Formats: sequence, structure tokens, C-alpha cells
Amino acid sequence: MKIRPYRLSQVEYDGFSIAGYSVAGEETVIVVPEFDCVFDIGKCPREALTVNHVLLTHGHADHVAGITYYFAQRDFQGMSNGMAIVPANLVKPLEGLMQAWGRVEGHVPPCRFVGMRDGDDYEIRRDLIVRAFASRHIPGSLGYSIIEVRRKLRSEFLDLTGPQIVELKEKGVEITNRIEIPHIAYLGDTGKADYSSLPHVAGAKVLLIECTFFDDEHASRAKDGRHVHVRDLPELLEGMQNEHIVIVHVTRRTNMSAARKLLKKSLPKAVAKRVTFLMSRKYIEDD
Repeated sequence: MKIRPYRLSQVEYDGFSIAGYSVAGEETVIVVPEFDCVFDIGKCPREALTVNHVLLTHGHADHVAGITYYFAQRDFQGMSNGMAIVPANLVKPLEGLMQAWGRVEGHVPPCRFVGMRDGDDYEIRRDLIVRAFASRHIPGSLGYSIIEVRRKLRSEFLDLTGPQIVELKEKGVEITNRIEIPHIAYLGDTGKADYSSLPHVAGAKVLLIECTFFDDEHASRAKDGRHVHVRDLPELLEGMQNEHIVIVHVTRRTNMSAARKLLKKSLPKAVAKRVTFLMSRKYIEDD
């Protein structure tokens, strides 16, 4: 029997990279090391252990099963400050899960869960935030955007000297405008919905979007399970300005060559050329 080694797909962008594995019903975990975040935790591969911020979208096992291992292994290896940003309705259940795991292992590892709701922000660092937004999957499920925050001096103050600017600041005058630069938006599992009205999603450099089903006979399954079918993509991607669109959460039964052909047939050419699959072989490094 030939055993295939487990490898994450790795995609490089200007300023950051993503490394992930996403197969529907099996595991979804997407690491963004430059932003110290991981979208969902899957079974917690070793690449996710050193990341300090886990962004959980919902409670299905293929997205959250590794959370006990994440906190337990970080405790074992002496890593501090790990935390999970989660839908607000999952905080108590996840805390209960860690208590149950402590009874199994004999020790409850340090863990921290921060509950989020639609529109909430969490500061990763001074110039970087995570913004939660409601997704259309199960009650409380969320997507997340990673947004860089910059401050730009207002135009009316551009000709002032340093001391004059300091004087205005001391008087409490707001001298800068807040500028948000969305880098990544991750929808998590979702049914068809309008995300184009959210600037931090529609304008993100990279959009991570699920497309679980491609076969015609699976359209009803997609609707019932609140997942995306390839037929839904044209409407879902309308109004999106993302430079890169990465499809995740494809089922293992899907023939990737056939899926690519369906995408080209389903999407306008200008959109299709921006789309790729996370689990494409070209993103998996061979030894």
C-alpha cells in the first residue's frame, strides 16, 4: 500500500503567504504566519502550533477538532499567549470541552477563548485587526477578515510644522484619517449570500471561499447543508474586487480537472482568471 505524506498547500502573495489543507468533511486549517493567525484549526498540524491566534468559524469537527491538541501541545512545549477567537455562542461549550479534556489527560491546559459577533473587531497588534462577520451556515457561524490599519495625516494639516502638529494633538484635535487595508477575507463554510456589501470582504486582496459541490445532482445537498455549489459562484462573486480568489473545502470525490473546466464555463473570463484551488498540486511542495 502506498501512503501519501500529509503536506499543506503553500501559496505566496506580496507581503504574506498562506499554508493550508481544506477538504470538506475531513479537515480545514489555513495558516497565515505573517499575520500570526490560523483560520480554523482542523486536526492542528504542527505548522499551526506556533501561531498565537486561532480564528474558528463554527463548531463542526473538521474545522475545530484540533483545538484541544493546540492548547495542550503549546502548554507542553512552554508556549504562552495562545488564544482562540470564536463565535460567541461557542465560548462556554469550548471551555467545557477543555475541562473534559483535562479530566482525560489529568491536567487542564491554559486556554483562552474570545467570543465574537457580527461586526466585532479584535486587535492582533497595533496595526492589524481581525473583523468578524456573519456567515450563512449554522447558528452563530462567522467569517473573518484580516485588516491592516494605517493613519494618514489629514490634507488640511499637510503644510504644518512638527511643533504645530504636536500642539493640535495636545488640544485633542484629530489630525489623521483611519485607513483600512483588507488583506484576507475567509468566509468559512457558507451557503449562497451577498458578501459584496462588506468592503473588508469584497476589497480584500485574497478571498478564501468554499465551493464544496460541483456535480449537478449535488445542488440540493449544497442548499440543504448551506454550502456553495459551483452554480452559486457567479452570483456570489458578483461585485467582488479581490485580486486573488482561492477555493477551499472541495470534497474528495471531486475531480479537480473537471472542476476547473466547470469554473471556466460558469464564470466570466475576467473572474475565472483570478480563481485558483488551494488544494492544487502546484502548491504542494515535493521533497
